Amino acid sequence: MGNVDISSPSNEQVKRLVRLRRRRHRDEEGIFVVEEERILRRALDAGHRPTEVYLCPDLRDPIEGLTHRTMSREAIDKASYRGTSTGLIALFPYFDRSLETLEWNGQSLFLVAEGVEKPGNLGAMLRVADAAGVAGLILVDTATDVFNPNAVRASTGAIFTVPVARAGLDETVELLRDRRIMSVAAHPGAGPDYWDLDMTGPVAIWVGAEADGLSTEARSQADALVSIPMRGAADSLNTSIAASLVLYESVRQRSQAKLS
Repeated sequence: MGNVDISSPSNEQVKRLVRLRRRRHRDEEGIFVVEEERILRRALDAGHRPTEVYLCPDLRDPIEGLTHRTMSREAIDKASYRGTSTGLIALFPYFDRSLETLEWNGQSLFLVAEGVEKPGNLGAMLRVADAAGVAGLILVDTATDVFNPNAVRASTGAIFTVPVARAGLDETVELLRDRRIMSVAAHPGAGPDYWDLDMTGPVAIWVGAEADGLSTEARSQADALVSIPMRGAADSLNTSIAASLVLYESVRQRSQAKLS
């Protein structure tokens, strides 16, 4: 390998990239990290541009159209949150996460997640939301950071394609009611099977935390309660799987309604 811009794992820039693994430092800089080319390319396709790109010439070729700095394999492995880099680190600026950023129309489909705790589940829900074509994901009283490296990775790039808003319960309920969007709460044993509810109109599917599901207050504010039948010994599903089932039932109903 020839000369590189950053060769030492103890370089100050490497130390900065290591610090960005922690939420406090990401928040201070307003920057998050992408380490996979697939996610980077989906960001570019969605109109997002990285502020900085680091590449290891030993591990990969440059990406056309992106200015980058080079790093040695030792340095980029040290900077990677996974410990072993694929040869790419890109930094992106935070984007607005307020409810006002969401677009609303007469057939909007939203996913609302209350109290989600695991970054991987949050990323998986973003991936599902993208696949189902939702208008946005609203995080209610959720402390988990959407820019956590595990959430970014699990989203496979959907963090750049699905609008995400963070809000409190009362604020979210009020806005959905003002927009005449039906809130459907999915909770074990809470109501009829989810496929028995008409979800062809504007709807927001609510799912809860991994351990306890939706809070009592969230369920009490819902326009409809539905359950996912559980035939075996398990009493609940992973929150991203639960979201997938109910979202795709709405998608199925909407597709059938168009054909009718």
